[in-house]
Amino acid sequence: MPWSTNATFLVVVTLDGEETLAVYKPERGERPLWDFPSGLYKREVAAYRLSETLGWELVPPTIMRDDAPLGTGSLQLFVPADFDQNYFDFHEDPAHRERLERMCAFDLIANNADRKAGHCLLDETGRIWAIDNALTFNVDPKLRTVIWQFGGEPIPAPILGDLKRIAERDLPPALAELLEPDERQVLRRRARALAKAAKFPHDPGGRSYPWPLV
Repeated sequence: MPWSTNATFLVVVTLDGEETLAVYKPERGERPLWDFPSGLYKREVAAYRLSETLGWELVPPTIMRDDAPLGTGSLQLFVPADFDQNYFDFHEDPAHRERLERMCAFDLIANNADRKAGHCLLDETGRIWAIDNALTFNVDPKLRTVIWQFGGEPIPAPILGDLKRIAERDLPPALAELLEPDERQVLRRRARALAKAAKFPHDPGGRSYPWPLV
């Protein structure tokens, strides 16, 4: 997939005669970053496991594989989507409000540093998915997202309940094992703070947008 920052491949996964497409991100194809450790593929998997822990099903199924052709990396189920559309094309549609509210809250607690408009996929059934979640879970403030439309609005009660559950309980081992102790602590702290505020934040300075936007 030539427009990706890191080595990213569309692959065919086969099991018992059944085939499906997946997005493969090997660790050996990652470009070093000064503010994130190597092993970004683990954060792709951690984002999926956080989404599942919350019960939100925002991130396509994502696993780790050690026996893939270019070595250890993440495999994420490929989402057939209209790739000519992005967040700015459908974010005002009331049909997507509930899912985008969850995606907004998800990125806030995961500290997503790269939620571009093109990282919100509208699939063939009309469902929105969050992809490209490698730049997450940093202990320092890194939030960069295009999803600011809910700023100042109350967070719906079901989302608040899920945030409080993350804040008050130990993280599941499957998620915790992928994060450093301080990353786990800060994740829960962000969930607690967002639940206490009970409102989506603003970005008054306009500095918390990714670049490019799409």
